[in-house]
Amino acid sequence: MLELLQLFWLFFKIGLFTFGGGYAMIPLMQSEIVGGGMIDAELFVDFIAISESTPGPFAVNMATFIGMNQAGFIGAMFTTLGVILPSFLIILLIASLGSRFLDSKYVKHAFRGLKPAVIGLVLSVALMLAIRKVLPMVDLKTFHFNLTEFDYKGLIIMAVILGLTKLSKKMTPIGMIVLSAILGLILYGII
Repeated sequence: MLELLQLFWLFFKIGLFTFGGGYAMIPLMQSEIVGGGMIDAELFVDFIAISESTPGPFAVNMATFIGMNQAGFIGAMFTTLGVILPSFLIILLIASLGSRFLDSKYVKHAFRGLKPAVIGLVLSVALMLAIRKVLPMVDLKTFHFNLTEFDYKGLIIMAVILGLTKLSKKMTPIGMIVLSAILGLILYGII
């Protein structure tokens, strides 16, 4: 039971201190979960990919997968409840205070200060994922390059998606996810 309460508390803290959505949550999750030795960095990146490509909110999916990995179904319930409860309580509080809260100059200034931090957190996640999945041949600690680990197939998929993002205004995020899965099946399954 102690392990379940610790999982709940960990994800409660993550949910409480996350501003900017699921992607802004990743650095905090990585610090607490990978840094805490619960799972390794490779599994963490795999959970990010799975959470992004399954229906539902990203943060809830991550919490559920990690909880399941750590303590089975009951662990998934505790981590999921832990990550959503802070948002629920905060929204409940804001709704009860109404526009007085949102019109407060202190709240406006706080949110103005949070926006650049959220952008920085999301950019750090994008960089971390690119290095881990597409450029694994670079050891950032020693700056050693191992070209046998270069994932050119991942680079192709990323280039196609980035190109379509710039060229096609009709390509939706759902279409990009489906196209990425198809490209993954083709490139990793056949070539």
